[in-house]
Amino acid sequence: MFSKIMVPVDISHPGQLTRALTAAADLGRHYGAEVCYVAVTSSAPGTLGHTPDEARGHLAEFSEAQAAAHGHRACCHLALSHDPAVDLDRTLLAAIEETGADLVVMASHVPGWADSFTGSHGGHLAAEAKVSVFVVRGE
Repeated sequence: MFSKIMVPVDISHPGQLTRALTAAADLGRHYGAEVCYVAVTSSAPGTLGHTPDEARGHLAEFSEAQAAAHGHRACCHLALSHDPAVDLDRTLLAAIEETGADLVVMASHVPGWADSFTGSHGGHLAAEAKVSVFVVRGE
């Protein structure tokens, strides 16, 4: 049913991703699908690394660790954005196309009062993507 599952990740906050990572790994094993971990960063130094190459290396290590821990095939994709905070939704939509994903499994936070004004990235992807989006609420 699914052959490539895209999982947007912020590897500087792995504890908030646990449920989504587990769900993606389970689906990957069940369908024999490759799980593609996607991070969005800018070319400026940030939490992922000082350069895009360093960030790509950290993301590769993360995806390899997930594959080893959960027993599924994995890859990674680093998406560059001039301003990830502003362009995150657009960049993730482009990453779906770039990776060839046919399912997105994405972590979400527990909605609060501020979400009434801003909306969620998962909700935006679910509304705009041409593929299925599974939003997994964190604990």
